[in-house]
Amino acid sequence: MKRRYFITLLGGAAAAWPLAARGQQAGKLPTIGYLGGATPAADSQRVAAFVQRLRELGWIEGRTVAIQLRWAEGRSEQLAEIAAEFVRLKVEVIVTTGTPPALAAKQATSVIPIVFAAAGDPLGVNLVASLARPAGNVTGLSMQQADSASKRLELLREIVRGLGRVAIMGNVGNPFWVLELSEVQAAARTLGLEVVTLEIRRAQDIAPALQALKGGAEALYLAGDTLINANRVRINILAAGARLPTIYAQRENVEAGGLISYGPNFPDLYRRAADYVDKILRGAKPADLPVEQPTKFELVINLITAKALGLDVPPTLLARADEVIE
Repeated sequence: MKRRYFITLLGGAAAAWPLAARGQQAGKLPTIGYLGGATPAADSQRVAAFVQRLRELGWIEGRTVAIQLRWAEGRSEQLAEIAAEFVRLKVEVIVTTGTPPALAAKQATSVIPIVFAAAGDPLGVNLVASLARPAGNVTGLSMQQADSASKRLELLREIVRGLGRVAIMGNVGNPFWVLELSEVQAAARTLGLEVVTLEIRRAQDIAPALQALKGGAEALYLAGDTLINANRVRINILAAGARLPTIYAQRENVEAGGLISYGPNFPDLYRRAADYVDKILRGAKPADLPVEQPTKFELVINLITAKALGLDVPPTLLARADEVIE
C-alpha cells in the first residue's frame, strides 16, 4: 500500500503537458485529436500516461505526430462542436474520454478512426457492434463501470456503519447513466439498501440536487461521467457540508477531496489507448481491433476526508487499499 500526502491536481495541470497546442505547425505530420469531456486538471494524469506511451512507441509530439487537445469542461453542447472541428481538421484519429464524447465523435464521422480510452458500456450504448468485432470506425477500452457498482456499494457499507440509504447522482444526458443506475439499484436490493436518485444535466443542477436531498441519505454514490469529473471539487465541498461520504470510480475525484474510489486504473487504460492509436497510424482498421477490458483496478481512500466526516476507516479496509491519502 502506497501512502502519500494529500495534494490536488488543480492549478498544476499545466506542468503535466509535455506538449502545447501548437496547431498545425508540424506540417503534414499525422494528427491526433484528443476530445476530453472534463477539464485539463481532471485529465492530467491520463493525458500524461497517453503521451508517454506514444513516445515509447515512437510518436513524439512535434516530431513524428501532432496532437490537438480539446476539453468540453463538462458541457455536453461542446462535444459535438469539438468533434466537428476535428473532422474539419481532418485528423488521422480521434481519442475520446468517457461515453458522451465517444458518441459525439461517432455521430460526427463514420470515416475517421475513433479510439475511446474509457467508455462505460460500449456495447450497451451502441458504440460498437460487438466487443470482439467492433465493426465501423470505433474501438477502444471499456471501463466495466456498471459491473463494479456492487463493489462500490459494498465498500460504502463497510466504511459507513449502519448505512441504510444511498443517494446516487448522475448525468441524465449520458446514456450510460441508465445502465449504471440499474446496476446500483439491483446491487442495493441485494444489500438491503434504499436508493435515492439525483439527476443532473449541467453544473448548475448540482447544488439544488444536493440541497433537495436534505439529509435523506447517509452516503453519495457518484456515477461515472465527465460532467461529474469536471465539477468534482464543487461536489466534494457540498457533500462535506452535508456530511455525506462520497464514492467514485475515479481516483482523481478522491484526490480532490472525495472519500473513496474503486475502479479501473485510468492511466493504464490511456496507455493502452495509445497502443490502439499506434496500430491505427500504422495502417490497422478499428473494426479489426477488439474492445479490451480493464486489467487493473484500484481502491483509493482519503483519510483526511474520513477524519473530517468523523469516520473510522476499518484497518482491514486500509490494508486492502492501493493508496491512502493522508
